[in-house]
Amino acid sequence: MTKQKLVVVGNGMAPGRMLEFLFEKDRDAYDVTIFNAEPRVNYNRLMLSPVLSGEKTYEDIITHDDSWYADHGVTLHKSARVSEVDREAKTVTSENGITAAYDKLVIATGSNPFIIPLPGKDLEGVLTYRDLDDVEKMKDAAAHGGRAIVIGGGLLGLEAAAGLKMQGMEVTVLHLMPTLMERQLDPAAGYLLEEEFKRRGIDVRTKANSHEILDNGAGKVAGIKLDDGSEIEASIVVMAVGIRPSGDLAKSLGLEVNRGIIVSDDMRTSDADIFALGECVEHGGMCYGLVAPLYEMAGVIADNLLGGSSEYKGSVTATKLKVTGVDLYSAGDFAEAEDREEIVLRDASAGVYKRLVLKDNKIIGAVLYGETADGPWFFDLLKKETDVSEMRETLIFGQAYQGGAPLDPTAAVAA
Repeated sequence: MTKQKLVVVGNGMAPGRMLEFLFEKDRDAYDVTIFNAEPRVNYNRLMLSPVLSGEKTYEDIITHDDSWYADHGVTLHKSARVSEVDREAKTVTSENGITAAYDKLVIATGSNPFIIPLPGKDLEGVLTYRDLDDVEKMKDAAAHGGRAIVIGGGLLGLEAAAGLKMQGMEVTVLHLMPTLMERQLDPAAGYLLEEEFKRRGIDVRTKANSHEILDNGAGKVAGIKLDDGSEIEASIVVMAVGIRPSGDLAKSLGLEVNRGIIVSDDMRTSDADIFALGECVEHGGMCYGLVAPLYEMAGVIADNLLGGSSEYKGSVTATKLKVTGVDLYSAGDFAEAEDREEIVLRDASAGVYKRLVLKDNKIIGAVLYGETADGPWFFDLLKKETDVSEMRETLIFGQAYQGGAPLDPTAAVAA
C-alpha cells in the first residue's frame, strides 16, 4: 500500500505537536515533508525568554533534534521558505527551488510581529521579538551595553525587558495604556507588576506614546522621541506590540482569509485537502497566540488526517509570565459587569493579590499575582463550569482549604 504524502509548511510548536499526535496513532500513514523558513530544527518558543536572559541555551530548548526527524522518516527542509503552492498539481515549492508533492497539506505559517509605522522604524537597531534570530540580535546588542527601549508592556515586551536587563543593559519600557498587561490583568495586578519591574531597575513609563525613532546620523538608532516632546537615548528599540496571523501564502492560493486563515471545526480551510494550524488560523472569529489552543488544534488535525471526525470548538486561555521571580497567572474574563461578583484577597506585605470573578456561582475569571500555585486548579474549575457555591467562603484561599481528601498528586500534575 502506497503511503499518502503529507506536506507541512512551517515547523513551529503546533505542527511539531501535531506530528507527535499523528505518529502516536499511526507511524506509517504518511510520508511527511516539512518546509521550514528558519535554518534549524523545532524548538520551544515559550523558552525564548530564558535564552535571552542567559538562563538557558538554544540546545536546552530544542524539541525535536535532527535524529528525531530521521527516526520518524520525516524530510525536513531548513531555510526553505515556501513561495508557491499549486493546488491543481498538488505541489509545494520553496524559494530555493525544492518541490514536493502532497495528498494533504498543513499550513502552519505562524504570525508576524506588528511593526508600528513610526518614522525611523527601518533604522539599524530596531528589533522585534518572535524567534531565535531576534534573541541572538538582542544578545549581540546587549554585549555592547547601553540602553534598550522596549515598546509594549504586554507579555512579550516584559519578558524581553527582563531578559535584556539580565544581560546588563539599561532598559525602559514604554506602554500606551495606563497599566501593564491590561489584556490579561486587572489594574491592581498591573500596578503590582509595574512596581516589581521598577524594583528590578527597569524604567517603566505607562501612557507613553512614541512619536519617532531617532537617527544617530549614520542610519542607526539613537533613541526615541515621545508625543510629549521628551527624548530617551537608546542603542536598540524592541517592538513587542503584538502579532498578526501570517496568511499571505494562503491568500495567494485563493483560500478564504480574514484576519487569519479561516478554518471550520475540523481545521480544514476552504480547500478540503488543506488544513491550517496555529497562530495563522482564524476559527469562529478568534485568532489564538497561546500554546494550549494550538495544541488542541494539533490533536484535531492529527485525528482527521487519519480519517477521524474530531472537531475544535475554541479555547479558554490562561497566561503565565515567564520572568524569573515574578509569579503571575491570569485566565478567563475579569471585566466588571453588574451580573458578576468578585472575591479579592490582598496581602500587601507579602506582595500577594488574588481576584476571582464569579457569575451564577461559577468562576469566569481569575487573576493571581505573587502566589500562583492554585492557578491551574482555578482554571480547571473555570473550564468545567463548576458550581463553587459550597466552597464560596474559602475559595480564594485555594485548593488546600477546601476540606476532604487532597487532590491526588497525579491528578494535580495533569491539571
